[in-house]
Amino acid sequence: MATPLPGPLAHLAPLLSHYGYWAVGAVVLVEDFGVPAPGETILIAAGVYAGAGRLNIVAVAAIAFAAAVIGDNIGYLIGHYGGRAFVHRWGRYVFITPERFAKAEDFFKRHGGIIVIVARFIEGLRQVNGIIAGTSGMPWRRFLVFNAIGAALWVGLWATLAYVTGTHITAVYDAISHYQLYALIALGVLIAALVGRHVLRARHQST
Repeated sequence: MATPLPGPLAHLAPLLSHYGYWAVGAVVLVEDFGVPAPGETILIAAGVYAGAGRLNIVAVAAIAFAAAVIGDNIGYLIGHYGGRAFVHRWGRYVFITPERFAKAEDFFKRHGGIIVIVARFIEGLRQVNGIIAGTSGMPWRRFLVFNAIGAALWVGLWATLAYVTGTHITAVYDAISHYQLYALIALGVLIAALVGRHVLRARHQST
C-alpha cells in the first residue's frame, strides 16, 4: 500500500505510484522550459515517498537535478534560436504572455548572472529562466554554470526537507490530525474578524 501524501501533494500520489522516477524526471524537465507543470511539487512529493521507503532519495535527487539542468538548457536553446518573436507567438499557449515575459526579462537583466541561481526558487521565473537567458544573449557556458549551481541547491533543499518529513510521516499525520481542529477554529475566527472589519469600515464610510 502506497504511503499517503499530505494536503496538496495527494493528487500526485497516483502519478508517483505508477511512474515513479519517470514522473519526477518528466515533470521537472517540462516545467523548466516553460510548460506549466508542478515540478517543485512533484520533487517534494517524491522526497516524502523516499523518506517513507517508497523511492530511493539519491535516485530522486539525481534525476531531478539532471532534468532541471536539461530542461533549462532546452529553454536556453528556445530563447537563443527562437528569440522574443518565437516566445511572444507561442508563449501564450503555456501562459507566458508578452507582458509577463517582459517583466521577467527586465528583472533578469537588472540582477545579472546570479539571478539564474535565485530564479530557481521563484515561481514564474523558474519556468522561463533558461528562455530569458537565451533571448538576452547570456553566454551558454556562463548560463550552464549558474544553472547547475541553482539546480543543485534547489534539488538539495527540497529533496532533503521532504525526505526528512517522509521519515517521520506518521508523526506528521498525527500532528495534523491533532491540531487541525484548532487550526480550523483559528481560521474561522480570522475570517470572521476580517469580515467584521470590512463591514465596520463600510458603515463608517457610508455615514
